[in-house]
Amino acid sequence: MAEIRVNLGERSYSIKAGEGVLGNCGPLVKKIARGGGVAIVTNRKVNGLFGETCRRSLEKAGFRTETVILPDGERFKNLAQVSKIYDALVKKGFDRSDTIFALGGGVVGDIAGFAAATYMRGIDCIQAPTTLLAQVDSSVGGKTGVDYPGGKNLIGAFHQPRAVLADLSALKTLSEREFRCGMAEVIKYGIIKSPSFFGFLEKSVKEILRRKPVFLEEIVRKSCRIKADVVSEDEREAGLRAILNYGHTFGHGIETALDFKRLKHGEAVSIGMVMAAELSRRLGLCGEKSVTRIKNLLGAYGLPVVKPRSVSIDDVIEGMAHDKKKMAGSPRFVLINKIGSCIIKGDLPYNVERFV
Repeated sequence: MAEIRVNLGERSYSIKAGEGVLGNCGPLVKKIARGGGVAIVTNRKVNGLFGETCRRSLEKAGFRTETVILPDGERFKNLAQVSKIYDALVKKGFDRSDTIFALGGGVVGDIAGFAAATYMRGIDCIQAPTTLLAQVDSSVGGKTGVDYPGGKNLIGAFHQPRAVLADLSALKTLSEREFRCGMAEVIKYGIIKSPSFFGFLEKSVKEILRRKPVFLEEIVRKSCRIKADVVSEDEREAGLRAILNYGHTFGHGIETALDFKRLKHGEAVSIGMVMAAELSRRLGLCGEKSVTRIKNLLGAYGLPVVKPRSVSIDDVIEGMAHDKKKMAGSPRFVLINKIGSCIIKGDLPYNVERFV
């Protein structure tokens, strides 16, 4: 089992990644939990796959458990689902010493994390991500929140988990589309921070898509290491951490334009990364070769590289106007100099359609 440390002083924690982690979650949680109650927040599909395994392990370790089932899908990432968690916690008498166990993908992790950040002004949360996207990205770093009319993740809080438990065997249960969506975030890390990792992803397409365990462990370990290093240096996105949003400004604009339907998050980010690369090239920051390599790699993993025809660039820009990452009313774009090196620019107008 690989262990990656996120160093944040009193809020430091470990990411544990390996086969069978969920079956051993009870003893792992016992080492860090401060109370005797654990609320498992999940969705129906994930509960059917892993809920009973986690519940048995937690109860065997001495915890009393409560399971909260949320509906599946980005369109349910809202305050109504947070209230559903509050209702269960209040009804069962959970207090500040107890723990929320977020079992599922990014939507579950974000909703459960936000509930943990706000229930009784904050209780502990353990992230147990079951999708590739969640294991390499959303479960790490403490960003929690829900969508709100007008924008993605507009309501939220920074709330670091006490631990991240990533069971690599869960990745075998994912659909092809879900797995490929996670690869968008994996590829992002190579683009922004590691040309050698990007090269590894180029050479290992067949092995990764076949989900060979040693390759899965490498992409999760390396992605988490990069994100942990960035978060440790800039917890609340005052500077460096913004590079993790590469492709997300355009991607979130596309998602908003589509009302969070048709495209999955990873697919929208994939298109957004190509748009950001193209913008970088047209601004003279990077060469055509970098853009081509990015397009080719995303395409090799079955990810889209062109926005839907039904979505105009004006629609994307309108969606971007509500992006929470803007500063002083201006958007912040993460752009690339070359693969493995990026910059943050906040002095571009929203009307970037002449570039993209």
